[in-house]
Amino acid sequence: MILILILILILILILILILILILSKLFTKPCKSLINQNLGKSHWLRNYLPLQLLTNFQEMADIQHLKDLVSQVRRDIVRQVHAVNSGHPGGSLGCTEFIVALYNEIMDHDPSFQMDGKNQDLFFLSNGHISPVFYSVLAHAGYFPKEELNTFRKLNSRLQGHPTTHEGLPGVRIASGSLGQGMSVGIGAALTKKLNGDDKTVFTLHGDGELQEGQIWEAAMYASANHVDNLIATIDVNGQQIDGSTDTVLTLGDLRKKFEAFGWNVVTVSKGNDMESVIAGIKEAISLSRKRTPICILLHTVMGHGVDFMMGSHEWHGIAPNDEQLAEALKQNPETLGDY
Repeated sequence: MILILILILILILILILILILILSKLFTKPCKSLINQNLGKSHWLRNYLPLQLLTNFQEMADIQHLKDLVSQVRRDIVRQVHAVNSGHPGGSLGCTEFIVALYNEIMDHDPSFQMDGKNQDLFFLSNGHISPVFYSVLAHAGYFPKEELNTFRKLNSRLQGHPTTHEGLPGVRIASGSLGQGMSVGIGAALTKKLNGDDKTVFTLHGDGELQEGQIWEAAMYASANHVDNLIATIDVNGQQIDGSTDTVLTLGDLRKKFEAFGWNVVTVSKGNDMESVIAGIKEAISLSRKRTPICILLHTVMGHGVDFMMGSHEWHGIAPNDEQLAEALKQNPETLGDY
């Protein structure tokens, strides 16, 4: 009788875990924390093999969902720029994994959106020309309806070619068209959080060509001198900019040594278009934060990643695909979560 009751309890437990797994597919936050919180207090349950298998399966399911979202976001990017025959697909495609990971795996954020962002992680897109990926990720995260992506770069649209604040688009906290300014803004937000006793993190994203702007290095010097250790600045190292390769236009040298010389801790992600590597790199950066030193992630990506004829070419920095090219790009990125 007792054995039967134990078996029934185990069966109920497994069914509950399966239910959590199924429900987690409907939300962006993984259920692993729920499992650890509710069942991890028991040593034998925490190490029970079926539970561990379910946890591992959940992690794989989460990664697959993120990869499905990446494919859908890439479809959104090429469709947005094609519809108006303008925009910047190359860098947008290259940074897709990073921004998808931030908003769906890493950051604590609220799509209901308050401009001051109290008690939330914040993200500032400094290289604002890659707005197509930013808008798509925000829409899929629930900041505004996905159908609004149809208005990209159109007159009176909230989705301007470079993000702006005057139209009140949820998720956008700065106008970022003029390169070089995002790190300064991120530092200001990070210092504000410190003054307010807010323990959340500020993330910024910059293009490698953007590092040719002097303001970046003024900000980098200020951040280390003032121990802005709740700031994580990511550099999209794709080696391309609008006029050619960064080595041809103005070589950047050894970025790791440069940032370290400015007093930053540096994390290198060599596979910036691999979701697992991106998540691991961001988490490593977070583990180095709050130690009196700002953090830089050198994210090595491929411009135009996911569309073979765009990959690695500066020519796709700021031009739109034609009808035939759009069809080919969409073929390479299957519809996974529904087109807008």
